[in-house]
Amino acid sequence: MSAVADARWRRQDAGRSRRAAARMPRAGDPWLLGAAAALAALGLVMVASASVAAAERATGFGLHYALRHAVALALGAGAGWLAWRVPLAAWQRLGPALLAAALLLLAAVLLPGLGHEVNGSQRWIRLGPLSLQPSEPARLLLIVFLADHLARRAEAVRASLRGFLVPVAVIGIACALLLAEPDFGAAAVLGATLLVMLFLAGVPLGRFAALAAAVALAAAAAAVASPYRFARLTTFLNPWADPFDSGFQLTQSLIAFGRGEWLGVGLGESVQKLFYLPEAHTDFLPAVIGEELGLAGTLAVIGLYALLLWRVFAVAGRAWQGGLGFAGHLAAGVGTWIGLQAFVNLGVSMGLLPTKGLTLPLMSYGGTSLVVTCVALALVLRVDHEARAWGGDALARIGTASRGGRRHGGRRR
Repeated sequence: MSAVADARWRRQDAGRSRRAAARMPRAGDPWLLGAAAALAALGLVMVASASVAAAERATGFGLHYALRHAVALALGAGAGWLAWRVPLAAWQRLGPALLAAALLLLAAVLLPGLGHEVNGSQRWIRLGPLSLQPSEPARLLLIVFLADHLARRAEAVRASLRGFLVPVAVIGIACALLLAEPDFGAAAVLGATLLVMLFLAGVPLGRFAALAAAVALAAAAAAVASPYRFARLTTFLNPWADPFDSGFQLTQSLIAFGRGEWLGVGLGESVQKLFYLPEAHTDFLPAVIGEELGLAGTLAVIGLYALLLWRVFAVAGRAWQGGLGFAGHLAAGVGTWIGLQAFVNLGVSMGLLPTKGLTLPLMSYGGTSLVVTCVALALVLRVDHEARAWGGDALARIGTASRGGRRHGGRRR
């Protein structure tokens, strides 16, 4: 695509975004909003329940982590509202700058004296009393860049090897930086998100299959190269073989699900959260949900995530139908990311997947993750608004043209 054509494409897309913003309806998708609000509210309740013992021992105040989670949720809602007010055309123009910011964040955490190490992983940056996990905002910024690239270079991505390899190289660099922390789970989710976005962009199946195979081989090599990571991959197959060492966390999680049975032992009545189950309010929050709310509560959570993802991808489809390529790719990328992370977290807690340090979106304790997820969903709501407004404007123009044609035809007769 030439520079002139690229500039014309950007002006046309920006014009559609501005016209859509001018006609923007006030209400968002009620099912999307409802599912997100329900997950966030239930997450706050369950974090308060799962963290009470850990907070009492660490700070002397049982609701310490719950209050911090509530503050993060409020900050996320505020940040999401601000992000919702920014037109998508502005986000798209910032694509290259957001890519640079994402890579700088991922590199900064590796710098001695700046990155903060916890449990053998250097994934955090200390900002006074707060901690920032750069991988969370970096993933969202990379998705925005990918959406811009796939929309602006759509033909090149589908037709030429060079156009196809540009986003692959960018995400490859980001994944290498994540593995250096190390954060294998975040790298795996980011790589899988790239694959889904390329598939939805219409990349030829042969090229897509070759990339998927290469990603799988790279993930396998990264797992085998680290004895600790390889032990995690094999332990989940039979955690009861070593229930007091390598299989301890997973066996305690399975015990929690078993105690919950159909309807749970009751809110606040979990035993496993009393220092038996490590990371009960973060990575293994689903186990406490299963114990206190039972199978019914676990299925309700899964149902809410299914509803949320259904509406997010419906928004993406509406944007594509309205000719808003960047908006459609952005919504699809966010939906893929949240869906994969929720699937991995739930799968790990149930012993279906190897242990990974990924939070449950909108629910687990973790300020950076919660704020970034709120912003990501706010961008999806912005996509929904602009897609509805632009689609309605297009239908109105078609209807006007049709009425004009009928009037003109009547005069001819």
